[in-house]
Amino acid sequence: QVQLVESGGGLVQAGGSLKLSCAASGSIFSIDVMGWYRQAPWNQRELVAAITSGGSRNYADSVKGRFTISRDNAKNTVYLQMNSLRPEDTAVYFCNADVRRWPLSTPANYWGQGTQVTVSS
Repeated sequence: QVQLVESGGGLVQAGGSLKLSCAASGSIFSIDVMGWYRQAPWNQRELVAAITSGGSRNYADSVKGRFTISRDNAKNTVYLQMNSLRPEDTAVYFCNADVRRWPLSTPANYWGQGTQVTVSS
């Protein structure tokens, strides 16, 4: 099995910063895409940022220029540096990963349990 464990959420004032981390563990051969999603109350889960194993990045328009996604392939870990936070960034942030458990296997998709980010005005 594969587990994704997030950390780094919390309460911060508007304009502040937080850094989220997500470590994947278990039976892992390689990880293709790792990403962060978020879900605010009464909203659908939305993509925040994603990064491939080669380092290509994709961001939601709402976070471009403020958030930076990065990863450490050796540690199977993805990070999300969040700067200039706004109250509308308040949500539960979920880590997501496409994991190959064996060479040439089809990637399976996994989710973390989520970490709360609250930005006060």
